Amino acid sequence: MPTADELWEELSRDIPSTSDPFLQQYLTGRESLISKEKETRADASFRKSLTPIARRACAIVDRIRAHEQATIWTPGVEEQLARETKSSIFPGMMFMMAKERMEQTKLWKIVRRMPKGSLLHAHMDAMVDFDFILNELLNTPGMHMTSNVPLDSDERRENAVLRFRYRAKERVDGSIWEPSYEPGSFLLLTKMADDFPEGGRQGFLKWLKSRCTLSLVDSHEQHHGINAIWEKFSKCFVVVATMIHYEPMFRAFLRRLMSLLKADGVNWAELRFTWPLDYCRDRREECETDYSHMFTVIEEEVARFKASEEGKGFWGLTIIWTTLRSFETRRIIENMDHCITTKMEFPHLIAGYDLVGPEDLGKPLTDLLPELFWFRKQAAQEGVNLPFYFHAGETLGDGSSTDNNLFDAILLGTRRIGHGFSLYKHPLLIDMVKDKRILIESCPISNEVLRLCGSVMAHPLPALLARGVACSLCNDDPAMLGQDTAGMSHDFWQALQGWENLGLAGLGSLAENSVRWSTFEDQNQEQWVKGIREASLGSGLKAERLREWQVEWEKFCLWIVDEFGEEFGDEAKA
Repeated sequence: MPTADELWEELSRDIPSTSDPFLQQYLTGRESLISKEKETRADASFRKSLTPIARRACAIVDRIRAHEQATIWTPGVEEQLARETKSSIFPGMMFMMAKERMEQTKLWKIVRRMPKGSLLHAHMDAMVDFDFILNELLNTPGMHMTSNVPLDSDERRENAVLRFRYRAKERVDGSIWEPSYEPGSFLLLTKMADDFPEGGRQGFLKWLKSRCTLSLVDSHEQHHGINAIWEKFSKCFVVVATMIHYEPMFRAFLRRLMSLLKADGVNWAELRFTWPLDYCRDRREECETDYSHMFTVIEEEVARFKASEEGKGFWGLTIIWTTLRSFETRRIIENMDHCITTKMEFPHLIAGYDLVGPEDLGKPLTDLLPELFWFRKQAAQEGVNLPFYFHAGETLGDGSSTDNNLFDAILLGTRRIGHGFSLYKHPLLIDMVKDKRILIESCPISNEVLRLCGSVMAHPLPALLARGVACSLCNDDPAMLGQDTAGMSHDFWQALQGWENLGLAGLGSLAENSVRWSTFEDQNQEQWVKGIREASLGSGLKAERLREWQVEWEKFCLWIVDEFGEEFGDEAKA
């Protein structure tokens, strides 16, 4: 019987060399197939249009990514983190485990500086870092807090319904932390913070922030399923709701929001808005009966920011009005009516309409068809344009009523689809989305934290891009999901480091798409499609914005070459 060395020697003689004609034919065919596949991707045309400087910048970023994959994202480099998280370290690993480390990388520095265009999918209440909001809340004169139960136990502090309101007369008698507290009564916020039984004010801030955000434990315990984390997530919105529904807080919130967006390279935002009529003007205790004053404040603060040195080049923001899909019919209709009347008064501030809330737990679109058809008819009668921007397919289901929301969203004429997580399972719908020029507002970190996927590595966005579907990156609820900012750099970084086929050019394509599918103007469907089709070659505001973004993109690519070319450029290999 031959020895192992003898077997290897015999096999070695039979292995064809790289000059073997059959092997050469195979390799040529392989390269041709890979190249042809790349030509069908959604970002193919953008890649072909890259300038020499941009191509060089993309190559440099590829080398930096490979270098960091080999030197940063390995268990040998960070064994302690691996032990703490009980998982291996890898590129694109779960966001909440990787956040601190990603922010120390060269790729983070690059992505942070990138011109990201527009943020098309984000919920207003969940945008601004809560360290800022809670500090403002404590420093705003007259703020009081109330609870539906005494906060005298850990369980009650974890589940109580909290509200924050301005009161002209300060009330300091009693304690919300004692069993004797009268539920529903308002007590001075600063005193309640100082009296917090577990560490005074600092302990209070830590506790209250935990009620506003999802933790690593919340997002990592996948075995509880997506409904469990949605329950916690919904409680966050309930706690946060009244924090910024008071004029001084709302103005500070808007200023902080726009400042964070601009610093992150975002020049335009379309924010989902889901507020009941519980907004109060400065030093007033009675809530407004309509949304007029609130939208006046938005208009004023946007104009003030754009006129400032910090806001130079900021394009602005608009609102996508939303209703909770779990509401009963009367509340939905009343909310729709407020949307129409507010649109009539502020046509430039409301882009369109959506239904929100956990899709698996709320009504599917097919159950809401009577309300939606009423809304469309009523808007037409009033002469206002309110297109749909539906959430759809934010589910793990296949053929479920939630999954079928994708069919209804497309048939109802949605201009974009929020999340579209399950779209990759439907080849027919993929073709329809491409044909109708519908963009997918993809939110990778949100989908990960809310347990639709384990990490960005398992996200379906690359599958959609490979099928030629137009997509953009969005952050959904960044302050609640752990980003601690309103910007999109964490989502962009995860996509760049996690998906080999994407690269800097792919990120650029996603950013350009966000501008191309932005609602800068009040357009009918024909005008909307025309603007998307013509892109930067058109004559409207969208074309102008696209040309502005392209200039910023080239400047960004030049900066990459200047900053990193010496270490990671072609000449560095010589």
